[in-house]
Amino acid sequence: MNAIPPRPLISLERLTKTYGQGDAAFQALRGVDLTVRAGEFVAIMGPSGSGKSTLMNILGCLDTPTTGSYRYDGIAVQELDVNQRALLRRHALGFIFQGFNLLARTSALENVELPLLYRRLPRKVRHEKAREALAAVGLADKHRNTPSELSGGQQQRVAIARALVTEPRTLFADEPTGNLDSTTTGEIMELLSKLNAQRGITLLMVTHEDDVAAYAQRTVHVKDGLIASDRAHAA
Repeated sequence: MNAIPPRPLISLERLTKTYGQGDAAFQALRGVDLTVRAGEFVAIMGPSGSGKSTLMNILGCLDTPTTGSYRYDGIAVQELDVNQRALLRRHALGFIFQGFNLLARTSALENVELPLLYRRLPRKVRHEKAREALAAVGLADKHRNTPSELSGGQQQRVAIARALVTEPRTLFADEPTGNLDSTTTGEIMELLSKLNAQRGITLLMVTHEDDVAAYAQRTVHVKDGLIASDRAHAA
């Protein structure tokens, strides 16, 4: 008897997104179907204006579709209100950005602690979890440093630690190496691959770089608001 495969963690069906109305309407997504299983590492690529950023914003519960279905672990996300989407982001999703988005005058430890403030955890618990997250990205000895005292690669590691501290099931990375040199890019991508492999974190990453996308297990190309191709990488 064949085993029943697990349901997708992420499932999109006929997803559309239209901005504006009437003659000014622009359809950023035109009927996207996509599934991502738990633990996958997926790269999303496409030219400017292709719809990939809109797609990522909807997947990350930062925007809502106009029509179609988005299910996250069986939850009909398109039916959630703004507060329910915020709870889903807070408890299941983590975000990594090209510009790091760190508070300039705040220590690495305090930057990593920020998402835990919303959970109203005791200060001691926040410190412990933040230190563990910094250690996981190789910055255990940099907890007192502010961003200006860290290299670009170290700042991105702090940002990754901040995304990890809430123990999300899914990480969304938007051009995570866009501001880094080639050597540091390789180090960050090795770290993300390690987190995906060892912790089973589902990872979706927007990138323009083929060599960065090569770290993923699949590459999804978006063009004119549609999935143009969905290719698995050789092991």
